Amino acid sequence: MRLHMMTWLEVERHLGRETGIIIPIGSTEQHGPIGLIGTDAICPEVIADLAADERGHLVGPTISVGMAQHHLAFPGSVALRPTTLIAVICDYVNSLARNGFDRFYFLNGHGGNIATIGAAFSQIHAERSFARGTNQPPVRCKLANWFGFPEVREVATELYADRDGRHATASEVAVTQYACPDFIKQAPMDPAPPAPRAFQDAEDYRALFPDGRIEADSFLARPEHGERLARVSAACVAADFAAFLDQD
Repeated sequence: MRLHMMTWLEVERHLGRETGIIIPIGSTEQHGPIGLIGTDAICPEVIADLAADERGHLVGPTISVGMAQHHLAFPGSVALRPTTLIAVICDYVNSLARNGFDRFYFLNGHGGNIATIGAAFSQIHAERSFARGTNQPPVRCKLANWFGFPEVREVATELYADRDGRHATASEVAVTQYACPDFIKQAPMDPAPPAPRAFQDAEDYRALFPDGRIEADSFLARPEHGERLARVSAACVAADFAAFLDQD
């Protein structure tokens, strides 16, 4: 169930039986010649929906802009500063916690978000710890990357071996092809070369990776691959979220 598609009365009733929520979080950034700019938000969103539908869990609005400053030399990329993203996550959690949500499961689609999401969780707990004498109910936050489950990595390896890559991967492009079949793109591409070194700022990134990919043969993606990857990830998310809700 999508929070956006409910009334406040329905949310209030939902809180009577479950106080957790899945929050997709991603990025708005270039993904090479055929990858959609919204890839990192689309993937966790569609996987969250699949995971939630079977058991009636709630899915919050997607945080679709994240830490993408190194992609800003490519048109269409949008980035938040670390402090901005931390503030967004804190306000999101505190808004829902005010009325009874207490388990926040962030399903992430962008590796560049990981450190900042962790910092946001620390900020949330620090603010509550310093609010002396309030006896606020506990809030728990968890981060999971849709692509990070061993079962998902196993499927990606089976499909693409060592050609999945590090950015604009065949796996994530395939998931968007499954989720958005009307927006499948085609473009000529050679196999991606090895990365020469770590990138620095946005201009350095584009100089090192002119078409946006990092070691990724995106052209191997197929919609049927994406459906398989999405459903495997969704099964992992559903089990992981259920365990998170059951924690003491």
